[in-house]
Amino acid sequence: MEKIRTAIIGCGKVGATHALAYSTLENSQFSAVCGSKLEKTIAFSKAYGVPAYTDIGKMIAENDIQAVSICAPHPLHAELVRQAASAGAHVLCEKPLAVTLQDCDLAIHACEKAGVKLSVISQRRYYPAVVRMADAVHSGKVGRPIIGTMTVLGWRSPEYYLLDPWRGKWKTEGGGVMVNQTVHQLDLLQWMMGPIAEVFGYWDNFNHPSVEIEDTAAAVIRFRNGAIGQFLVSNSQKPGFYGKIHVHGESGASVGVQVDGGTPYISGVSSAVDPSFNDIWTIPGEEANLEIWQKQDREMAKTIDPMNYYHQLQIKDFLDSILQDTEPPINGYEGRKTVELFTAVYRSQRDGKPVSFPLPIEEDESFDGRYSYLPYSKRK
Repeated sequence: MEKIRTAIIGCGKVGATHALAYSTLENSQFSAVCGSKLEKTIAFSKAYGVPAYTDIGKMIAENDIQAVSICAPHPLHAELVRQAASAGAHVLCEKPLAVTLQDCDLAIHACEKAGVKLSVISQRRYYPAVVRMADAVHSGKVGRPIIGTMTVLGWRSPEYYLLDPWRGKWKTEGGGVMVNQTVHQLDLLQWMMGPIAEVFGYWDNFNHPSVEIEDTAAAVIRFRNGAIGQFLVSNSQKPGFYGKIHVHGESGASVGVQVDGGTPYISGVSSAVDPSFNDIWTIPGEEANLEIWQKQDREMAKTIDPMNYYHQLQIKDFLDSILQDTEPPINGYEGRKTVELFTAVYRSQRDGKPVSFPLPIEEDESFDGRYSYLPYSKRK
């Protein structure tokens, strides 16, 4: 089988997930790693028997790298995508694609200019229960989607924010629960429901005084097809409860998935994760499938390593898209949609009104309302 020469940029926790995939997938020849700190990068590279670099262009040129994964902190994504694309490599970027719309466009346009592919990690789209639900919605089994809801009630401890120096700060993490912990679920909601017309939202930091970023956010959404949606996401529930997405159709039928359980998932740290399963299914004639599917998904979860398995599925598809010269799954424009959604919530609270889509690009010091601004709980 033809192999793609692969490399990683960013040698942190999620970098290990990509390294495992690149070193085991049959369509990959893992060839190099690049990081900002030489000593840490060398230690990482020795674990996989590949050379270490601190210069992206040099790494790509000297090793004939064809594809790279960007696994650095969120605000660095766009510039690293640009550097890799300019050096001729196809790019798979960890979520989110960037933390501002300007940076999303920088990354997308850099890849288009260089003639390389750009994809964004959203491995939860590969969960069997999510695939099942998306197929039902997109094939019209519930009729026109008219209501979409997403709720994530999770927990992050103070110790979590000490795992890495970039965590918990606007400038180095880019945001809180929307940008980091629930960006996947935001992606699934908009993927299921379709293009967005308008958002009204709030965010706050209720019980994490040691960090700057939001730990809770909520929004009401009007979709272009006329449907109404909402989401509530929080890192403030101890212990965490669940992450659920439900879609209710014009036909009266409903489908849903519990994407995440109470066990928090932290790349490179978690040793277990609760299996995803369909929790609502009222499509006529298919109601009895719910119990069967739940059993199948529980049994499957026992046979795989869920920390890495779904990343590997998406990474394999990304490499196959290069070999076959097809559009990669979850391309840059798909990744940008989620950034536009959480940006709308920040701007909505800042401006105190609904935000219409598409959002215009802003260049001001408020970082789309994320800092230089006090959340409601901090106002006097």
